[in-house]
Amino acid sequence: MIRERKNELIEELKEKLNEFGHFYLTDLANLNAKDTSDLRRRCAEQEVKLVMVKNTLFKLALDGTEKDFEPIYELLKNNTSIMFCNTANVPAKLIKEFRKSHDKPVLKGAYAEESFYIGEEQLDILANLKSKEELIADVIHLLKSPMQTVLGQLQSGGNIIAGVVKTLSERD
Repeated sequence: MIRERKNELIEELKEKLNEFGHFYLTDLANLNAKDTSDLRRRCAEQEVKLVMVKNTLFKLALDGTEKDFEPIYELLKNNTSIMFCNTANVPAKLIKEFRKSHDKPVLKGAYAEESFYIGEEQLDILANLKSKEELIADVIHLLKSPMQTVLGQLQSGGNIIAGVVKTLSERD
């Protein structure tokens, strides 16, 4: 490969690392063309960017960023494809769903929510991570619940007082 083309690819990978907050390293070896195409389609539907890459070029792109990605360097062996995404748990859910009918992709590791997840056994943990939007919704729900209780009690108390006043007025 021409040196200029390698530099272009490294820059493209650095742009993707900056554009997307999370990425998964997977192994798609021996996945046939039809299944690979199906996986790419599913990734596109879920706004996940699937990229096949040479390990050395990806390592150079990682080195060119300000973050320290050293814990995943050991995973850059053999066949590697990268799933870039902005929602940390989407690729894990996609992989789990796809593997109901296929034996690939195999999770090598991931960088999600500012943490490293190494190994296939981390797939369930990644799938259960809550997205930023889900966490915000949980906080809002927790804040909203006490307010609803207070409002309900105030409305209930108002109805009781109105009932007592009505009963007293009917006695006279």
